[in-house]
This record gives sequence, C-alpha cells and structure tokens, in this order.
Amino acid sequence: MTIPPDRHPASTLWQDGWYRFARVLRSPNAGERPANALIDLIVLHSISLPPGHYGGDEVLQLFTNTLHWDAHPYFESIRGMQVSAHFFIRRNGELWQFVSCDARAWHAGRSHYRGRDNCNDDSIGIELEGVEGEAFEAAQYETLAGLCAALAQRYPVAYIAGHEHIAPGRKQDPGNGFRWAFLQRALGWRTQCFPAGAMPFHDA
Repeated sequence: MTIPPDRHPASTLWQDGWYRFARVLRSPNAGERPANALIDLIVLHSISLPPGHYGGDEVLQLFTNTLHWDAHPYFESIRGMQVSAHFFIRRNGELWQFVSCDARAWHAGRSHYRGRDNCNDDSIGIELEGVEGEAFEAAQYETLAGLCAALAQRYPVAYIAGHEHIAPGRKQDPGNGFRWAFLQRALGWRTQCFPAGAMPFHDA
C-alpha cells in the first residue's frame, strides 16, 4: 500500500523544518542555507553554562541573545557571542529547538568535513547538556537516537560527527565521554556514517 504524501511518517513529524516533539524557542542567530545545500551531516556538541552547571536557562538565553553577561564571572569570556544550534538536549532528555532545520544555525564555526568547508552550511547542530570529556545521561542518548532517526527520515543524512571531528585542534566536544558505539547500535546505521576511529571507544 502506498502512503499518501501528507500521511507519510516524516510529514507528521516535521513542519517547515520544526520537529513536533521539541519545545520551540526561536533564535535570531540563523540564516538561509546556500542554494542547493545538501543537508547530510549531523554535528554533536556539548555545552553547559557556566561549565558543569546543569538545569538552568543559561544555554537557552545564550542562543536567544538574552544571557545576562554579568550574572557569572565565566560569562565575561563569552560576552557578546552570538551562536545557536538547531537542538539542545538537557540531562533529563528534554528537547529544545531554536532554528528550523531548513535554515542555517551558527554552531560549527571554522570547520571541514567530508571534503567540505563551512559545515554550518549543510549540517544540523545538536547540543548535549554536558562537559566535554565527561559522560552523558541515558535519557540524552534516548532522545538523541530518536531525533537522529527522525532527521534521517526528513533529510538525506549520511554522516554524524562531533564538533571535535569537524574542527580538530580547535574544539574537543563532545569528547571521549560520548559513547559513539552505543549511538551506532541504537540507530543501526553503518559504521561509515560515524567518525573514523570513534567506534572502538566507549562500547560498553
């Protein structure tokens, strides 16, 4: 039986690049993708503000340009920064979306992967609440796996990598606390979709 286009599972999950199971908080830090951009890469990051502090609204504020720069000494080092990601996954698995996946978020910076520069142009950025090199929660992996599967239904996703892989030497997140093999098993994607050398780590 052929499923009508408006009844296809992907069409029920997405509307104009917005995921139905995410809480929406729109970021002004976004723009149009280049014409004919192939959205085939998911980039994973880790973030917490201040570092190691979980559960607050500081990350949400950062991505919407409403962070109070004087609220913590650490914020002076990022004062005026204008960044965003498409998604943010809290420690409890709660999912937020800031930018339509059809649009370009500001998460990758100077970057290069699968033979292309400027990964913001054709990637989807997902931030995990955490500290680079430390472990993430089971609830985050559950949300992440479901989100990645939904993204692959809607976009021609062929690769998934960490910020550390697209900007080596400049970035180290999500770090060696992230269980790449665990995510690969949860998704059932080919090893070739993942960063070279990542799969042997944290396979327990």
